Amino acid sequence: MNERTVTPIVQPILEAHGLELDSLDVIPAGKRKVLRITVDGDGPKGRGPLLDDIASATRDISDALDEAPEIGNQPFTLEVSSRGVGKPLTEAKHFRRNRDRLVQASLVDGSVLRARIQSADEAHVVLVEEPEPGKKLPADLDPRHELGYDEITKATIQVEMNRKHDPDLDDLGDESEDEDDDFTEEN
Repeated sequence: MNERTVTPIVQPILEAHGLELDSLDVIPAGKRKVLRITVDGDGPKGRGPLLDDIASATRDISDALDEAPEIGNQPFTLEVSSRGVGKPLTEAKHFRRNRDRLVQASLVDGSVLRARIQSADEAHVVLVEEPEPGKKLPADLDPRHELGYDEITKATIQVEMNRKHDPDLDDLGDESEDEDDDFTEEN
């Protein structure tokens, strides 16, 4: 079992569930292997996949792998998770799916922004700078920054313990502040 043999099995299942393959790794773990799949997607409101979507896809992936002759009787552990907040935002869709979230963005000029994603399209992201807790931004500073993705070297979501209510996410029952949503199944 390796990435080349597993990807063609997994890819169509994820697509059928409205999910995208973000990464797929086959990791040796003693006599078995760990198949670690990270998924992404728009979800019902364009803000990322829901836990139920990932769970359903995980069951179908597990069934398909159990039946695949390429896998045979090789023992493996299947782990399927969302991107989580720890992975850097690297594509326009990542910024779009995290609209209104707080990010730390390192820019090519060496500066670092602590800002909220206001909007994102295929060419630009609009970040609105926010001060550190207990501090204020200078009055003469324009907090709005429209940046091309090539101006950002790294951007990561910042976990907010007292995040404001977001009806697009909170009303769906999504656990969006979790590090990631993991499902593990032994085969």
